[in-house]
Amino acid sequence: MSPIQWNDGAPIYRQLKERVIAMMLEGELKPGDALPSVRQVAAEYQLNPITVSRAYQELADEALVEKRRGLGMYVTEEASKKLLASERQRFLTEEWPLVLERIQRLGLMAEDLLKAGGQR
Repeated sequence: MSPIQWNDGAPIYRQLKERVIAMMLEGELKPGDALPSVRQVAAEYQLNPITVSRAYQELADEALVEKRRGLGMYVTEEASKKLLASERQRFLTEEWPLVLERIQRLGLMAEDLLKAGGQR
């Protein structure tokens, strides 16, 4: 895992969980990959192992990782599909309405957006 800046506004276990999810979405962690051990993450980031375990347990509860007795935690085969579906839904319900409101407030038309999108 790469360096993490902890934010005081959210519990660390949740921030760690979100970091693992981001790694899955970005393809850094793929289905079948092992997560670093609880001890390894706790030592690397100077966290309480209970904090790391709680983050991992939430990932397991959401079927994004699975426990393999004696081996550790592994990314499930369906994790990327589940995450993509939930991220798309979150975008459509939380982010898109704000973007759409701004587009309308600025008086932009679909042609303007398509033209701007082609200028990358």
